[in-house]
Amino acid sequence: LRDLRRDPTPNRVRRFGQALVLAAELPADVKRLHAHFLHTPASVTRYAASLAGLGWTGSAHAKDIWTTPEWEKREKLASCDWLVTCTAANHAHLAALAPSERVELVYHGLDLARFSEVEKGGSGNSGRDPSVPVTILSVGRLVEKKGTDVLLDALALLPAQLHWRLVHAGSGPLKDSLARRADALGIAERIQWRGARTQEELLAEYRAADLFALASRVAQDGDRDGLPNVLAEAQSQGLACVATRVSGIPELIEDGRTGVLVEPESPAELAQALAALIADPVRRRELGAAGRHRVRAEFGLEENIERLARRFGLSPPARH
Repeated sequence: LRDLRRDPTPNRVRRFGQALVLAAELPADVKRLHAHFLHTPASVTRYAASLAGLGWTGSAHAKDIWTTPEWEKREKLASCDWLVTCTAANHAHLAALAPSERVELVYHGLDLARFSEVEKGGSGNSGRDPSVPVTILSVGRLVEKKGTDVLLDALALLPAQLHWRLVHAGSGPLKDSLARRADALGIAERIQWRGARTQEELLAEYRAADLFALASRVAQDGDRDGLPNVLAEAQSQGLACVATRVSGIPELIEDGRTGVLVEPESPAELAQALAALIADPVRRRELGAAGRHRVRAEFGLEENIERLARRFGLSPPARH
């Protein structure tokens, strides 16, 4: 009831109602509840666990952390047994709101069997030939936090003598406005909006591209990326990546070593980084190879599944 006094909204009442149903219908052999996301799912789980006399645990990711009020995060962290989160930036924030041992960092990890290793040879394309433009790939939902408008602004600043094309994979509510922006900037003919892609189609896009770009930002409502899976996927295929210093991205990309980082909301800085890599295929290959090596060494799926299994008191699955 304390939560309801702080937040007397229909959504809060709905969460109590969902928790009542969940607690009433739980099988008798359930010993623990686990919430995947810290906002609404954790609210329902917390209330249901209290009603059923069970402990609960959780996983926290990105939007669910940064759009949840601090008082509510504190309440949830005080009542759960433990919580895992997928970036060190998230961990530092949440551990400051609870006993630090209650929060653990567990990266999502990449399925390296699905994203099998390839050598990124490349054609040595330096963007000088208008008939063979350098292919820049960007993958993500067309929403504010992905910063696709910033990427378009940066592309419009590239020198006229550099020849490039952008392939974007992903859909979202900003599709039409972004297409209009590209047209207004005079770069629409260089952009292919591919929309949603299957995993197999996306893998082919990674392997066909010369360079990957993601202009993540903090949205006006506080929403932001955690550590975008698409960056690890791109690096696993040997793509040099240009991204922004937001949330957990610097945990994956070491600026100048395994990729290039720029400040968010800075089209000029992003354009400078893109121009340098478009013109330098050797540097693209160097960064791509270093990124691929680090992802495969430190961000594999199996290592992180083992950490999560131990948290649940389970034996880690056998490695393949």
